[in-house]
Amino acid sequence: MTGRILLIRHTRLAVAPGVCYGRADIPLAPTFAAEAVEVLARMPWTPAEIWTSPAVRCMRLADAFGIPAKRVRVDSRLLELDFGEWENRAWESFRSPQSEAWARDPLKVRPPGGETAAELHLRVGQARDELLARVMTEENLRVAVITHAGVIRSWRAHASGRSLADFFGEPVPHGQPIGIR
Repeated sequence: MTGRILLIRHTRLAVAPGVCYGRADIPLAPTFAAEAVEVLARMPWTPAEIWTSPAVRCMRLADAFGIPAKRVRVDSRLLELDFGEWENRAWESFRSPQSEAWARDPLKVRPPGGETAAELHLRVGQARDELLARVMTEENLRVAVITHAGVIRSWRAHASGRSLADFFGEPVPHGQPIGIR
């Protein structure tokens, strides 16, 4: 591959443990400024472009890079899983046969008003394919993709040819650039 891609999960959030959030707009932790500086210090190179989820927590980190706006692409395919009616609620508050079914098979079962993990995986694959095509044709193109844990797990599943389910338990640290080959 002639170009390079780094996946970066947004920085930490000000959210209580045990709260379900995917697309909910959760405030950044008070340590955001320091964490953003750490992310920039961990970068092995300066990106020519940034692709970012439209979530505020991702766009704020994208802004910290100081890349001209015309080189920042906001792409809704990079959003976290949509948990629908479960968003911004304690996981324990919606325990039901439906949530139990979702826990057993998130690839096929949809949270009320949300999306399945298979739908997330499809849209991430489309974004990934598009970005890889660009990187393959533009010599030395370096792109940072600022997104969410679920998206990064999906991207890794596509890259490895394995099932998304294989990556469900994989930790994805906040603010850590992850190189993609």
